[in-house]
Amino acid sequence: MQQDRRSNRERTETTRADLIAAAKKLFVEKGYGDTATPEIVASAGVTRGALYHHFTDKRALFHAVVEDEAAAVADEIEKATPDTLGAREALLTGGLAFFNAMAVSGRTRLLLLDGPAILGRETMDRIDARHGTRTLREGIAMAMRSGAMKKLPLDAVTALLSAAFDRAALAIEAGASARDYLKSLEALIDGLMEGNGAAPAESRPRIRGALD
Repeated sequence: MQQDRRSNRERTETTRADLIAAAKKLFVEKGYGDTATPEIVASAGVTRGALYHHFTDKRALFHAVVEDEAAAVADEIEKATPDTLGAREALLTGGLAFFNAMAVSGRTRLLLLDGPAILGRETMDRIDARHGTRTLREGIAMAMRSGAMKKLPLDAVTALLSAAFDRAALAIEAGASARDYLKSLEALIDGLMEGNGAAPAESRPRIRGALD
């Protein structure tokens, strides 16, 4: 019986994952409004009943796709910023990891354009607070606690830097120079550091992966 329960759970998780993957692909290729649930069902290879067993409607499925993508971005940031990094280096390296993660096809559209438009700003803020904004807030809090960053209202600084990173990701997606935005964001972060002292060039984290 335990094996049967595990098998049922695994099948359920697989079906849900298949629906999210199929929906993500179609939402990116066609957009939310032009994607119909029968297309998602056919692409996932499941029944219509299976779709509505897991999700109440298309919007709920879209919410799951966005949550999944936001979690993936946060995971990339956390992998790139071990506890051994200093406060400034952690913020800059986390920023680089964010841009690399957002370079995955469709993520900018899902998280920064369609997400707020379809789910609403309040819902997106809650999703961000569980994932990408959470990692940024933790990095800023660490910098303030260590004395590396000026003591300022934590939520306000997090909101402003998060908005700057999101705007940069949109610009880069549209073809702007990633290096120009990274250099400018580095200057913004250095302006928040105690003493406004930038680290020597050789100690700065280099751009890697999709932004090389």
